[in-house]
Formats: sequence, C-alpha cells, structure tokens
Amino acid sequence: MSDYTGALALLSSLPKADWLLADKGYDVDWFREALQDKGIKPCIPGRSSRDKPVKHDKRRYKRRHRIENMFGRLKDWRRVAMRYDRCPKVFLSAIALAATVMFWL
Repeated sequence: MSDYTGALALLSSLPKADWLLADKGYDVDWFREALQDKGIKPCIPGRSSRDKPVKHDKRRYKRRHRIENMFGRLKDWRRVAMRYDRCPKVFLSAIALAATVMFWL
C-alpha cells in the first residue's frame, strides 16, 4: 500500500503547521493540494516517474534525517520499540523518559 493512502485518514487531524516534510512516497497531486488548502507548504520531492518535476525546498528536506534519527534512537529502547505498555499515558511517559535520557547523554 502506498504511503499517501494512509495519509488520507490522518489529513483531517493534522495540527496547524507551516511545513510538512515527507519522502517521495507521499508524492501525489491531491495530497499536495489538500495540504495547501489547509495552509501547509508541502516539502515533498517528486517521484522519478513524474512528467513535470516538482519544486521543493532541498535544504529543508535534507534536515529531515534529524527526525528519522530520533525515531531510530527511540526504537533502541526495547520498552518503546515493542510497546510493552498498552496504556497510552504510560507509553507516552516511557517515550518522554527515553527522550530525556537521550538528551542528557
């Protein structure tokens, strides 16, 4: 399944933001238009199969790796990666604790 198929379900609950950084899996015209209607600027590179290239902020897109690295570090914590805590409040607390320790170290 394509990434943008799942994005359709989350589109109505997106918080207010200036930019949305995403990879090529979200490159579809209706998703770009829906983001612009909400006042969000999409920073999504075009797929190689596109006829017309799409403009995006390359410098901003390159910084996306910071977010992906943070999720990778969080998954090093087994409790977070395996989702031992079923209660959402406890799970969020485990994420906050892991993020605090990562920041401290």
